[in-house]
Amino acid sequence: QVQLVESGGGLVQPGGSLRLSCAASGFPFSTASMNWFRQAPGKQRELVAAVSTASSTYYTNSVKGRFTISRDNAKSTVYLQMNLLKPEDTGAYYCNVYYDKRDYWGQGTQVTVSS
Repeated sequence: QVQLVESGGGLVQPGGSLRLSCAASGFPFSTASMNWFRQAPGKQRELVAAVSTASSTYYTNSVKGRFTISRDNAKSTVYLQMNLLKPEDTGAYYCNVYYDKRDYWGQGTQVTVSS
């Protein structure tokens, strides 16, 4: 079955960096676009970044120039490098894949940006 396991979250000061990882299994990773979403308290879940099978990327405007999404097909892992973090980046970050006509989600990893 499809499994997505995120890691790498934590508490960081404004201006700091974190790298999130999502280890995927149960589906042909190299053939699927991968996404990172986040959900702040009291807000809807939003798409932060996406990477296609050809490694084309998409970023929501608020993270452009600060976040980088990448994938390693040999390791079935997608990454989100987050630099120059801001308090408004705080939230639970989720890895996502749309496969076999449905969405799959990881359990999420918490990112807190605070001094």
